[in-house]
Amino acid sequence: MVGKNIKILAPVKANAYGHGIVETAKILAYCGADYLGVANTEEAQVLKRAGLKTPILILGAMFSSSEIKQALKLNVRVTVPDYRTARLLDRWARLLGKKKVPVHIKIDTGMGRIGVWHTAAEDFIVKVAKLNRIFIEGLYTHFSSADTDMAFTGKQVEIFEGLLRRLKAKKIEIPFKHASNSSAVGRLRDLSLNMVRPGIMLYGMYPHKNLEEFFDLKPVLSFKSRIVYLKDVAAGRSISYGRTFTARANTRVATVAVGYADGYMRALSNRAKVIIRNKYARVIGRVCMDQIMVDVGHIPKVKIGDEVILIGAAGKKRVSAEDLAKICSTIPYEISCAISERIPRFFKRD
Repeated sequence: MVGKNIKILAPVKANAYGHGIVETAKILAYCGADYLGVANTEEAQVLKRAGLKTPILILGAMFSSSEIKQALKLNVRVTVPDYRTARLLDRWARLLGKKKVPVHIKIDTGMGRIGVWHTAAEDFIVKVAKLNRIFIEGLYTHFSSADTDMAFTGKQVEIFEGLLRRLKAKKIEIPFKHASNSSAVGRLRDLSLNMVRPGIMLYGMYPHKNLEEFFDLKPVLSFKSRIVYLKDVAAGRSISYGRTFTARANTRVATVAVGYADGYMRALSNRAKVIIRNKYARVIGRVCMDQIMVDVGHIPKVKIGDEVILIGAAGKKRVSAEDLAKICSTIPYEISCAISERIPRFFKRD
């Protein structure tokens, strides 16, 4: 999809988008990821302690000397969004006896987040290149709207490529140049850079519905629980906090061991569905901290211990992160990232 000579930086930040950082990173490294992307030194340390040898880039900004010192001790790549960070890296590299520290400079071409504003980038890069202990290994930017606004994305591309041309004219060689997120991997396949950062697509989710035409993705995550309690409920009885659901007829209600503390959003109250015994079942009443209630009156032979699919598929029945995101007026990223670390993760390789 991205070409033979294009390096892949696989983001595993935020606990690998909720999937489990260590095992996910190991699988991505096994599958050929050239770099791993994390948000901070804590995530980098987790991967290092787990024995990951793949180069790691910290994508976030660091404001303290202790963070920078820790990053250098971990031998990971660091993002440089300003000259203060560059100077601290240079100073600590000297104090720690490191000859050259590989960094990736972040350029703001319109995202408005961290990074040197593009009009000042050329002089900034020249200045950083003069620091004795700094090796500029990469240069990157981030697209703000590659899923929906190709006109603005095109402007960002033009700005970034113009900067690269000017640097080349000054004979400033930077090994890696990257900009493409998941949306851009699909929509900008002719972008002439040599590294990509596909995020959510690595986990089988689309950043936006309009990206479905560009690639066929299959979700890698299923989120499941079990029925822990069953009771018969008479018509007229209410369920859960605030009495937002009242049974219109006699039915059976299952209590399922999952709640908003586990990342099953409260906004799903009375609106989401789950899959039990290959049938859809409605979430009724408000989602509680540790439990939800589900109407199972239409499901024969339902019993305590039955599997409940919160995200995933059974036969032709399916509940996706995108489905839940639509209910919650959010994006699938937030749905998967919200899954609490108290939920055990189990990994299966096909």
